Amino acid sequence: MTPGGAGVAQRHDQPTGGPAGLIGTGYELGGAPGARSAVVDGPYGGDDGTHGPNDASRGRDADGRRPLMTHGSAGDDGTGLGGDISTVLAARTAEEVLAGYLHQQSADFLRSLRLHRESGSDAEGAGEAARQLRRAARRISATLHTFRPLAEEAWADQLRSELGWLSGTLAREQACAARRERLMAALQRLTGRGERPDRSDRQSRPDRGKRGDRTTTSSATVPAASTAGTSTATSSTPAADPDDGALAAGAARAGALLDRQLTLARTRAHSAALQALGSSRFHAVADSVAVLASEAPLARTAAERSAGEALPPLAEQAHRRLAEAVAALPLSRAGYPYNAAALSADQRQDAPWHQVRMLVRLSRYAREVLAPEYADTRLAEAGRALEWHRDAAEAAAAAAAAARTPRIAPATAYALGVLHADQRHEVEAARFAFGRVWLPRTPERKS
Repeated sequence: MTPGGAGVAQRHDQPTGGPAGLIGTGYELGGAPGARSAVVDGPYGGDDGTHGPNDASRGRDADGRRPLMTHGSAGDDGTGLGGDISTVLAARTAEEVLAGYLHQQSADFLRSLRLHRESGSDAEGAGEAARQLRRAARRISATLHTFRPLAEEAWADQLRSELGWLSGTLAREQACAARRERLMAALQRLTGRGERPDRSDRQSRPDRGKRGDRTTTSSATVPAASTAGTSTATSSTPAADPDDGALAAGAARAGALLDRQLTLARTRAHSAALQALGSSRFHAVADSVAVLASEAPLARTAAERSAGEALPPLAEQAHRRLAEAVAALPLSRAGYPYNAAALSADQRQDAPWHQVRMLVRLSRYAREVLAPEYADTRLAEAGRALEWHRDAAEAAAAAAAAARTPRIAPATAYALGVLHADQRHEVEAARFAFGRVWLPRTPERKS
């Protein structure tokens, strides 16, 4: 058995699921791996929306919004927006557009806070309210960041910092729960004997070395299982795969160890969230957002300049920062399936991709301010691929941390190593998917 197969990016000539049908196995159309609906930086599905099967043909996303014209597309007037949107912006002041968006998000924040307080012992209701609370907080913070020159900068910086603290504190519990669910599901997938043919069947296949659902990892990533004591099968009974036996022997203990560690982390995160919600610091944040819901402290220039003149250049500046960060990524290598570039766990390697994910969100929210009824589907798809990347990288880090637990059995360490490799394969597949979404596609030649 070779680990990590279910998370590997598929070959370019194989059907795939995921955003625009481009993400490899483990990420199906309209969903996301790990069942993680929200984290500190943004949820799958809930924030971006998921696309129905017929939405693309109608030119709208799942919420019924029409796609926002991307920069450089047909009909672009130089601002990255369609001409009709620029006309609407020119008829309003920058203060009217910014204040209206901030009022709406602040009202959503306060409504979610009320629902959270009223949820009581309803854990599901409290979790959904917390997700909506973070959703509004992220949009307020991103708007104040992108359009900072049009706001009172000292006030905007202070509120952004406090909203970041609140979002991070509330998100940790959900992140721990989602990471546990993701890792437990991966362990079950990797050890599911009913889904794998036995050894004799695999050896009889002429294309065994070309299978697209398994990729060999290096010995530095996953230790090789000992084959001592095994012999060639001389009867009709198929021989046991030593890798399968070693993985099965340690999977139960590995799962128990991860469950214990992540449950403890979730309990601590829950206590920290409750403490934060009862603190004077949180009440100060809520008061600031309540003021923002009725009066946005914007600069005088925001009332004097038209929205079409003041807002698009700042939104395009956010897009340029994103384009520069993407240009620094190794997309040429990530564009090849099975490139093995993401198999080594290195924070320096993952950090640029995490930064691009944040810039994708800033660019998407900036365009949302300019035209709330439109949606940039390309940015939404790219964001989902990078959130998949983030989730897989964090899950791999959790498996590696568990493997460093003192005095664990070798079989447990081996299972954790296989799990780590599987999640790093998911990282590789997410990078491949992002490249397919972001880079322009070359039309295929007709023979």
